Amino acid sequence: MKLTFDAGSLLLSGDTSLLTQHCIEQLVYDNRVDAWRAPAWAYSRIRQQLENLPSTDTCPLDDEVFETPALTVPDTLSVTLRDYQQQAVDSWQANQCQGLIILPTGVGKSIVAIEAIRRCGEAALIVLPTIDLMIQWATQLEKHFQQSIGVYGGGSKELLPITVITYDSAVIMMEYIGDRFPLIVFDECHHLPGAVNRQAAELSPAPYRLGLTATPERNDNGEQLLYKLIGNEVYRREINDFDDGVLSLYDTEVIEVPMTAKEQASYLQNRQQYLDFVRSHHISFSSPYGWSNFLRACAQAPDGRQVLQAFRTQKEIAAASAAKFDKLWELLNQHRGERVIIFTALNKLAYYIGERFLLPVITHNTKAAERKRFLDRFRQGEFTVLVTSKVLNEGIDVPEASVGIIVSGSGSVREHVQRLGRILRPSADKQARLYELISAGSSETNISERRRQHQAYDVASPNNRTTDSPEAD
Repeated sequence: MKLTFDAGSLLLSGDTSLLTQHCIEQLVYDNRVDAWRAPAWAYSRIRQQLENLPSTDTCPLDDEVFETPALTVPDTLSVTLRDYQQQAVDSWQANQCQGLIILPTGVGKSIVAIEAIRRCGEAALIVLPTIDLMIQWATQLEKHFQQSIGVYGGGSKELLPITVITYDSAVIMMEYIGDRFPLIVFDECHHLPGAVNRQAAELSPAPYRLGLTATPERNDNGEQLLYKLIGNEVYRREINDFDDGVLSLYDTEVIEVPMTAKEQASYLQNRQQYLDFVRSHHISFSSPYGWSNFLRACAQAPDGRQVLQAFRTQKEIAAASAAKFDKLWELLNQHRGERVIIFTALNKLAYYIGERFLLPVITHNTKAAERKRFLDRFRQGEFTVLVTSKVLNEGIDVPEASVGIIVSGSGSVREHVQRLGRILRPSADKQARLYELISAGSSETNISERRRQHQAYDVASPNNRTTDSPEAD
């Protein structure tokens, strides 16, 4: 029997008569090629079952899925791993080099992965959500392994024994390159369960798999797919498990500001129109399909366009109330000279803040060269404030940033924890601070409460002091 990789799947050919007596999970006969076919991700399981067949001595398995040479790695890394990093890699290795490691932003997840690659000693593909992260990882990998690192994405198409690649490129290329990498690492692996991104794991035969994230849980229960395609959770620690020195001490503060009478009236009018429509069509947003059902109802109803506009208008009024900009200016003056990141949910709002306060803005529309220039100037202190929509929620390593100001955001717990993580990277005598600005009398109050359902915002957390500072009308 011969097992090979074939365009994102496995092909078992040759003398497969044993399979008429023994059922192998995932293998299905493909009469087009007179062979048995299986999804690539099931390689480890299928190989183990084939090797356990009672007659493999007389009909040996010829495994030609991988033909890659062993990776040249140093005996040890040039940095000393912290206890939790060592424990994380030990747990992953004990689980046959498969599984999820869950650690907060800023505690060195990349070092954990680099040590895992070193111990595994196999060609490795590191899959990343952004080009910024890809370049950041390539620099760090080259430093530790003292060899050139392949980069695939953002205009580069170089494959080497250790290669970094974006999720987008991995989805497109995995059926062609999957058999070159026995080890695959998914950074920020909460991106993987998406309908498209999951193909980066499904089309790979890699027997060794590592997933890294701070928040694997998803509203659609997609974390179950992570366990299937990467492995079980093998190690986990949360923000409040770490003492000062690993992560910065931090304060979080919710600041409630009033809307003007005109803003309040317009907000209530548009919100009532939206709520009346939702109730009359019996739409429940507690359902995973709530938003889809709402959009479908808007598309079918005569007044659907007006209702959708009312929904957007009430969100925009709350997100950009005039008092928020007054408070933002006050906070920027209060933290003058410190490195500040301003977060918004909307590109339009990010650009407005940038124009109003003459600040650099980074959104998904910002070109890579400009984004790099802004981040470099921020690290060097030439820029002390950056405004962003969502692209800096993850993927930047800026220990100098110590203040985060959320002007608007979603109810996502993951997004909120990621934004906190942007300012928690330790540096000398650093006290991090995260502010949330919410419009009083709006749905932002409930949204804030939902997204704070994480241990990092627990007042009992040793590094955190959470306060609420409502302002009177």
